[in-house]
This record gives sequence, structure tokens and C-alpha cells, in this order.
Amino acid sequence: MDFGLVLQTDPPGAATVGLMRRAERNGFRYGWTFDSAVLWQEPYVIHSRILANTQRLIVGPMVTNPGTRTWEVTASTFATLNEMYGNRTVCGIGRGDSAMRVAGRKPNTLARLSEAMSVIRDLAEGREAVVDGTPLRLPWVAGSRLPVWMAAYGPKALAMAGREADGFILQLADPYLTEWMVKAVRQAAADAGRDPDEVTVCVAAPAYVTEDASDAAMAHAREQCRWFGGMVGNHVADLVARYGEESSLVPAALTSYIKARHGYDYAHHGRAGNPDTEFVPDEIVDRFCLVGPVETHLERLRALRELGVDQFAVYAMHDAREAVVDAYGEHIVPVLHDGPATS
Repeated sequence: MDFGLVLQTDPPGAATVGLMRRAERNGFRYGWTFDSAVLWQEPYVIHSRILANTQRLIVGPMVTNPGTRTWEVTASTFATLNEMYGNRTVCGIGRGDSAMRVAGRKPNTLARLSEAMSVIRDLAEGREAVVDGTPLRLPWVAGSRLPVWMAAYGPKALAMAGREADGFILQLADPYLTEWMVKAVRQAAADAGRDPDEVTVCVAAPAYVTEDASDAAMAHAREQCRWFGGMVGNHVADLVARYGEESSLVPAALTSYIKARHGYDYAHHGRAGNPDTEFVPDEIVDRFCLVGPVETHLERLRALRELGVDQFAVYAMHDAREAVVDAYGEHIVPVLHDGPATS
């Protein structure tokens, strides 16, 4: 199992770079950042600094979308980073949540996402692609490789990830839902004539390591991670709007908790103490996140690995960012890491 670190690009940018260097020293192989241009600093500028200050870390957005930038710009950015630092990038991409909605736009359609994934990959790897009816190729690209990993929850998106993406990003760490969704992705890959094992599976969720499992320690850890249920809830609300509350196409284990949800202010997006996530119960925090002593993390991660998860990416938006990176580096990565990562 590989490990990644996921950060928001809050200023100062040097702090993000420093945390990624710390992650690499602790055996992490991937460095991910949010991509929401209004809420945080521009990620690709910071990615360049991360790559310049690390030796092996593979970097990318978790996640970008097809609407914030034109596709040839996104492809050129990745190809430029690859030329400068070797093929150490990965494109995490989805329909778009905060980046689109904060700017007054709707998330992209799956059809648009499908086309964008193909075009971005082709252009970044030096092949011709059609953008808005015009054939384009980046003539300076040579030897660039860009895996494209798709974030998904719903049945149509999961099927698309299995058919078309190089990797699948699942932003929650519940074993039951992970098993359900990984099976859907792998079945879609097989139905498309692909080897299902060729689709890399990345689970991303907050992790908070406590010294013990006392009530006080667990209560604090849950409060630091409760924001995540709100972030996931934005996507779940879209699924409920599309499929209904009782649909057999989407597990109730994913959708039922948002019944008490009342709106969402992106000013608090992805931050501990988010007042719009008070509806998220402790049970969801415990299921979706990893909170508790080291042994609790190891038990959950072993279960996820058995379900086919190739990477666990740690969301570190809480008051113990350095501590969780160090704890994973000392107690968890050496136990579960399988060897060098590949992009």
C-alpha cells in the first residue's frame, strides 16, 4: 500500500511545501492538493516548488475539474512539470464541487468529464486531440506520461471510472462502501475489456492519531475531522437529488446521514470547526475517517488493502498535521508499504 498526503494550499505556500517534504521523509509517495482557485492558492505553482524540493514524491490535484481551466492549459501544465522534474505527476479529476460552485457554476457533466480526461491525457503525452472542434498537439512534448485518476461516488461515475480512468479516487474510508464501489469500478473495467487490476484504487480520508481511545481523545479527534462528512455530503446531496432517497442504485449507508443537512457555506469548506457540518454524527466520522490510536488505523488500513485499495491518502486539515505525518511515518507506513510507487 502506498501513502499520500492531501493538503489545502493555504498561504504561506512555503508551509505546504514543507509539509510535503516532511511527508516524503516519512515514506509517503504521493503529495496531493485541493484545486479551488478562489478559496486557496494556485496549486500548480506550489506543485512546481514541491517537485523541486523533493526527490521521489508524485504530485497532483485532488481534484481538478474540466471547467476551471481549458483542457490544453491543464495538459500543458502537467507536461511542463514532467519535463522539468521527470514523470512525477498524476491528474486527479472530477466533476468539480467548490471550484465550480464558488464561482457560480454548476459541476460539469459526466460526458464533459469523459471527454476532458481523454483530451488532457492525450495532449499531456504528446498525442493529438480535438479541443472545441480544433485538432491540437503540443509539439514540444516528448516522453511525458500522465495517469488520470477519477473521483467518483455514484453508479454512472463509478462505471465511467472503470471504463476510462487509470485510477479511481474514493473520498471516504468506510470498508462497506469501499467494497461496494471498488466492485462497481472493477466490473465496469472488465465489461470494457480492461484488466480490472490495472485501475489503481486510492482511498482518501482524514486521519487523526490519538495516544489512546479515551472519551476525551476520541471526542477531540472527531471534532477535528467532522468537516469531512460535510464535504462528502455535498456530493451525496447531488446523488440524492438525482436518484432519490430510497434508490437501490446508491447505498443507504452513503446517503441516509444527510437528511439533517441544511445548506453549505464554502467559506468553511474543508476546515475543522465548519459550522455547516454539525449534522454529521460521530458514527459517520468513525466510518468515513480514521480516528483513534495507531492500532485502529492499522486495522482499518489492512481491511482496505484486502479490498484492493492501493493507496491511502491522508487528508490533514486539522490541528495535528505534523503529528499525523510523523505518526504514520513511524508506525504505519513501514508496516503496510509494499515498495516503491509507480506513476
